[in-house]
Amino acid sequence: MNRSRVPVRPSDVTRDGAWSRELDVAVSVVKDATVLARDIHGQIRGEAFLKPDQSPVTIADFAVQAVVADRLAREFPADTLVAEEDATSLRARDGEPIVASILTWIRRFVPDADADRALAAIDRGAGSPGDRFWTLDPIDGTEGFIRDGQYVIALALVVRGQVEVGVLGCPRLSLTSGDEGSADAEARHAGSIAFAMRGHGSFAAPLVATGECSPLRVSAVREPHVARVLRSRAGHHIDLAAFNEVIRELGVKVAPILMDSQAKHTVLAAGHADLLLRIPARSDYRDKIWDHAAGALILEEAGGRVTDLRGDPLDFRAGRTLVRNQGVIASNGHVHDAVVDAIRRLGIVDG
Repeated sequence: MNRSRVPVRPSDVTRDGAWSRELDVAVSVVKDATVLARDIHGQIRGEAFLKPDQSPVTIADFAVQAVVADRLAREFPADTLVAEEDATSLRARDGEPIVASILTWIRRFVPDADADRALAAIDRGAGSPGDRFWTLDPIDGTEGFIRDGQYVIALALVVRGQVEVGVLGCPRLSLTSGDEGSADAEARHAGSIAFAMRGHGSFAAPLVATGECSPLRVSAVREPHVARVLRSRAGHHIDLAAFNEVIRELGVKVAPILMDSQAKHTVLAAGHADLLLRIPARSDYRDKIWDHAAGALILEEAGGRVTDLRGDPLDFRAGRTLVRNQGVIASNGHVHDAVVDAIRRLGIVDG
């Protein structure tokens, strides 16, 4: 991959862009949030709680959402935030120790935070999509966070239904030196920030070390049967039988690479894999917008393509979920049509 050097600051990369200030703020706060999540992980490891839907949530989810929401409220007070978490459980009496722990962590970046401010910041994420809004997944891949796998902090700006800015903080994935961006890089912990602004390409920078950004570019693989395929490590979220059927139809012989979170989008954008296929376990399931917005833009600006299983673009205008889309195909672009055709032939998609 061409790793020609570009300036460190994202706005230097995209200085003529309409959203340069938004990109600078997003990269800055995601860097802080990623360092925060990494440090919390170092202490709490597998400690988690269950939400009413039985999905896991950690102190890091709440702390990251509080830090990011607080910063966005100061920088862009008129903007709506659409995010995964809310503070309902924290406001209960038995939530007080958790709130105290959250405050300990977020005061590193919001020194004057108190409980009311932290809870209000978390609850800012209850917004609904409009003409302009931010969408945040504070810990995308909570199960990866718990099991020492991949997880990311995902933040995107959506304007009139189009993702204009996308940032992914990847604490356990390196993309800016040697072969550390490979899909088996879970043992490498230097960390990266991947970012994009529409029309200006995708880039990656070290998480904390001083260094320059590197451009991201998808692979040149054109034959589906040799594609390196990614899928979620948590198999209960996807239809494994249908996934395997598509892989056989494409003639892929190599076992899929298992990885949590939108780290998969970043690996695709860096050219270290060729295809991500997400077929939900239930045909009526719809993904949340924060699960794909940032990663989709970063991949597309690296030359890739992201659609639903029918080949239609993802629609971020319809609500907090992708209600008009079933499943997701993300690829280097070259193999995309063949995958859509295979899914159609197999009759996997509704309608």
